Amino acid sequence: MTDSAQTMKGGHRGRLLWASFALILHAALGMAHAQSASADQAAMTEQGRYLAVTGDCAACHTRPGGGKPFAGGYAIMSPMGAIVATNITPSKVAGIGRYTESQFAGALRQGIRADGTHLYPAMPYTSYARMTDADVHALYVYFMNGVAPVDETPAQTRLPFPFNIRQLMIGWNMLFLDGRRFTPDTTKSAAWNRGAYLTDAMEHCNSCHTPRNLLMAEISGKAYAGGPVGAWYAPNITSDPVSGIGGWSEPELIQYLGTGVAQGKGQAAGGMAEAVQDSLQFLTRDDLAAIATYLKSIPPLRDSGDTQPAYTYGQPANFEPGLRGEAKQTSGTPIEGGEALFSGYCASCHQPTGSGTPSQSYPALFNNTATGGSNADNMISAILFGVDRDVGGHRVFMPRFDEISFVQSLSDEQIAQITTFVARQFGNPNLHVTAADVAKVRAGGPTSPLAMLADYAVPVLVVFAAAILALVVLLLSRRQPIAPRA
Repeated sequence: MTDSAQTMKGGHRGRLLWASFALILHAALGMAHAQSASADQAAMTEQGRYLAVTGDCAACHTRPGGGKPFAGGYAIMSPMGAIVATNITPSKVAGIGRYTESQFAGALRQGIRADGTHLYPAMPYTSYARMTDADVHALYVYFMNGVAPVDETPAQTRLPFPFNIRQLMIGWNMLFLDGRRFTPDTTKSAAWNRGAYLTDAMEHCNSCHTPRNLLMAEISGKAYAGGPVGAWYAPNITSDPVSGIGGWSEPELIQYLGTGVAQGKGQAAGGMAEAVQDSLQFLTRDDLAAIATYLKSIPPLRDSGDTQPAYTYGQPANFEPGLRGEAKQTSGTPIEGGEALFSGYCASCHQPTGSGTPSQSYPALFNNTATGGSNADNMISAILFGVDRDVGGHRVFMPRFDEISFVQSLSDEQIAQITTFVARQFGNPNLHVTAADVAKVRAGGPTSPLAMLADYAVPVLVVFAAAILALVVLLLSRRQPIAPRA
């Protein structure tokens, strides 16, 4: 072989080596890029998962008792009727799998689904409207990539007329939806700003703890002053030391948010127990501390009639010896009297002295916000519907005593007697509960004036239409005929 041929052959091999090296380098860079992209998506999905936890999405969109995650079907009781949570899995036939990120953001922050249908504010889009674009993006990535699709369509929400006309929400949103994003307050600390964002936007605490007006919108001037939420009552959590949480220390607030228990203050039940179980217990310590910092700064609002903090009422007292020697209850005859009912149904767990168990799984009935408050709804609801809270694998359970109880149902009068006795013996002595009060709670809480007006909607519309028709007929009858031209 000639020198020139050898040179050509060597050059060809060199080009092949360089080409092979380039291909290998390109493949390696491609793999590195793919791994980096995969790692970025995994990190974004995890961030979105944590946001879904802070937003408490599972509480409404997962049916209790074995429902598939985020598949909907949970009926949220509202003064207007039951609102059924939708499927928000990435299913393309039953969920949000076909949503673009823009459509997802529209549902989350404006209450408008991809098909243009308006959501009811039971979905707290009025709070989620404050979410940042970055967090909306992370949440979208999580729901599209980190949630298993479920091809099950839950039952449809069917509210009575006129609330079934979803277009009415257009006007409601114009009046009450504040679409401004959260903006940090530069005069406050980073912890305060984080707490404000978590409390007002993600955890949407205002949705329950702020009273609502006639049209079921939050009363801005009474933010966090407390209000009814179905059968339960969300208490005042402003910084007022008497009506609110001004007398709670930040460590006590952190403990309560993370566990549902604050010794000598209260225990979470009802919707708050769900919030602790499904959301708050999974927040980082720093985030719980940030929420506590913000709550302690909320302007104080005092409830009329409150003279001392609810948790300061009561002390241990044993009345059991006074019951001994009384006539025994005959078989089939209902127990009557607050003392006898408490002894028969409550003392075995809460102790005759009202001190509860050492672990406080069955809490003390004195120094307890439920028994010392000026509103008895939470005490009544706890007896009617029980308490069921699982935090960190530790379950706190109190059986229910309503008509579907597995223990024994109690009448409205019996529950009224127990509640009044407990309040006077261990809590707020000014409380007096009647059977009518219990019946109201058993039925789901106070009726909204707006819901009451709905009963008259059809007759009013008929009368209105008849009046319009009569006016048209009257105008036509008075119309003068036009004389023909000559």
